[in-house]
Amino acid sequence: MKLSEIQPRHWSKPLAAAALAALLAGPVLARDETLAIPPAQLTYADLVDLADSSKMVVTAQIRKTRPLAPEQSPGLRQGWVRLLVEADTQALVSGKAPIGQALRFLADFKLDANGKPPRLKKTSLILFALPVAGHPGDLQLVDVDSYVLAEPEIGQRVRDVLTQLAAPDGPPAVTGVRDALAVAGNLSGESETQIFLKTANDAPVSLNVVRRPNMDPEWGVSWSELVDQSAQPPQKDTLQWYRLACFLPRQLPPGAILSGSGSDKMLASTDYRYVLDQLGSCARTRGGPPKF
Repeated sequence: MKLSEIQPRHWSKPLAAAALAALLAGPVLARDETLAIPPAQLTYADLVDLADSSKMVVTAQIRKTRPLAPEQSPGLRQGWVRLLVEADTQALVSGKAPIGQALRFLADFKLDANGKPPRLKKTSLILFALPVAGHPGDLQLVDVDSYVLAEPEIGQRVRDVLTQLAAPDGPPAVTGVRDALAVAGNLSGESETQIFLKTANDAPVSLNVVRRPNMDPEWGVSWSELVDQSAQPPQKDTLQWYRLACFLPRQLPPGAILSGSGSDKMLASTDYRYVLDQLGSCARTRGGPPKF
C-alpha cells in the first residue's frame, strides 16, 4: 500500500511493511523530553466504539518518532502532524495475534504550541489497533488518532469495556427496528407497545412500553425471545445502553408500524420517542465508530 492511499479519518488497508521500511531509512526524532498529552476526555460510547473496532489493544512506550512529509499525509487536519512511531510493547491488554517487543505504527498528533511535532519519547499510550498479517512488529491503528495516554483511570475504563465486550452473554449489536405494534387497553390511558429490533446476528431484542391510567409509562428491554413486561431499562453507560442509545434510529420507520388505526400508529411512535428520551443522547467526542 502506498501512503497516499491512507484516508484522512481512518486507515483503509493494513500498513505495508515496505512503506515502513522506506520511512525508517530517513532521519528520526529522538528527544529526551516527554510531552504530557492531555488526558483524553472520552465518553463511554467513544471507548466502546474504539474497543469494538479493535482486534488488539496494546500499551506501548514511545521510543522515537519521525514526521511524514505533507505528500505522505493526505487528509491531515490543520494543526496536526502524521508520525511514524517506534515504540516498545508494555502489555497486550486484549487480542490474540502475535505481537513484537518493538512496534511501529503511523498516527496523527497535534503540533505543539510552536507548530512543531510533539516530544513523545517515553510517553506511554494505549493503542486501539489491528494486527498486520505476517508482521508482528507493525500495527494498524483503527483510526489515525485511536490512542489515549496510558493513565490508571482511563486504563481501568478500557479494561472494563473490554470485559463487557468479551462477555459470552453480552448484548448483540442493534442495527434497526423490525416491527412495532401498539394496542390500546380497555381503560382510557391504558396501552402496551412492543417494538422488535434488528440485530447483527439475528438475536431477539424487543422494547416494551406499558401505560396505565394516572401513572408514568413503564418500559424495559428484553434480550431474549420472551417479551417480558417486567423487563427493566438498561443502566446508562453499560453495553446494553450503548447498543440502544447509540444505534437506534431517531424515529420509527413508517413501514415498521404494524398497528392498523391512526391512533395506534401515533401511540407506537410516541412510545418509541419516549424510550429514546429515557435512554438519553449517545454522547461522543470522536464522531462514531471507525469505518473501514
